[in-house]
Amino acid sequence: MSKIDIRSLKFDELQQIVKDLGLPAFRAGQIFKWLQLGVESFDEMTDIPIKLREKLQEGYYIVTAKIKKRLESSIDDTVKYLYEMYDGELVESVLMKYNHGYSICISTQIGCRMGCRFCASGLLGLSRNLSAGEMLAQITAAQRDRGIRISNVVLMGMGEPMDNLDEVVRFLELVSDERGLNIGLRHISVSTSGVVPGIYKLSEYNFPITLSISLHAPNDKIRSEIMRVNRKWNIVELIKACKDYIKATGRRISFEYAVISGVNDSDEAAKELAGLLKGMLCHVNLIPANPVKENTYKKPDRKKIEHFCKKLCDLGLNATIRRTLGSDIDASCGQLRRKAKEEQL
Repeated sequence: MSKIDIRSLKFDELQQIVKDLGLPAFRAGQIFKWLQLGVESFDEMTDIPIKLREKLQEGYYIVTAKIKKRLESSIDDTVKYLYEMYDGELVESVLMKYNHGYSICISTQIGCRMGCRFCASGLLGLSRNLSAGEMLAQITAAQRDRGIRISNVVLMGMGEPMDNLDEVVRFLELVSDERGLNIGLRHISVSTSGVVPGIYKLSEYNFPITLSISLHAPNDKIRSEIMRVNRKWNIVELIKACKDYIKATGRRISFEYAVISGVNDSDEAAKELAGLLKGMLCHVNLIPANPVKENTYKKPDRKKIEHFCKKLCDLGLNATIRRTLGSDIDASCGQLRRKAKEEQL
C-alpha cells in the first residue's frame, strides 16, 4: 500500500505534516485526537475542513479493526473480539472488567512464530506484524463498541511483542500521549516468551511498564520441550537478562507460569522455581493452562494449583493464581482466529 498509515504517526510527525501543508499548528492536535478516538474515515473528522480531509485522503489511510465476531461471557462480562484488518487478516483481543475498571489484552502480531506447544496463537504460524496504529485500533474499537474507557492494557494476545519491538515502542508512545488515549505506562504490561535481545533493548527506553516473562518451567529440560524459544536463549541467559532489566529500570518483573498437569506442577518444580527466582524483585502469576486440542496438555485441578501456589509462597516467592475470565467463550488468544480460519477452508 503506497499510502501512509496515519494512525501510527506520533504527534510530532503529524505536526510536521501540517506544517508542510502550510496549515495552522492546531490542526495537528485535531487530527491526532480524532485518530485516538478511533475514527474509521477522514469524513468523521467533522471540525476539519473538507479540503484538508480530501488532502489527507490522497496520501494517508486510517487502519481499522472491524469487529467480525464478538463473544460475550455470561459469567463475568468478559468480551472476546475477532477483528478483521484492512487486508482481511484476523486478530483477537479480550476485554476484561475489574473493580478498578476495564483492561484489554491486545495482539501485536497476526499469528506467532514462537511455537510454544501449549499456545493456540502459533498453530497457524506468523502471517505478519501489526503496526502501532493497528494495536491502537483494537483498543478504540472495543471502547466505541461498549461505550467505555479502557484504563489498562496488556500486550499478551497473539504474537511475540519483542518480535515486533519497534512498533510496540511506537504504540507505547502513542497510547500514553496525554493528547490522546492518555493511558499511563504504569497501567501497561508487555509480555515476552523470552527473547533476550528484546529485553535488553526495551530496558534502554526505561518505560515504567510491567514486563511479563512467560516462563512456564523451572528448568531447561521442561522449558525446551514446551517452548522452542528456550533452545535459543536458555533459562540462565533469560534470568540474567531479567536481573539486568530490574537493575536498569528498578521495575518489578512478573513471571507468567501456565500450570500444566504432570508437566510443571510438582513439588520439585516448585522448589526449582523458587531457587531460580530467589532474591529477585518479581511476582509469579500462576495461570491454569488452557486446553488446546492439538496437544494433550491438561489443566490441574484447583486444589493442585493452590497447593503449588502455597508451596511457592512458603519458599519465599510472591505468587498468586490469576483469576480465570471468560472461561465459557475460549477467552485465551488464538482459539477464535483458528476456528474462523478452519471455517474458511
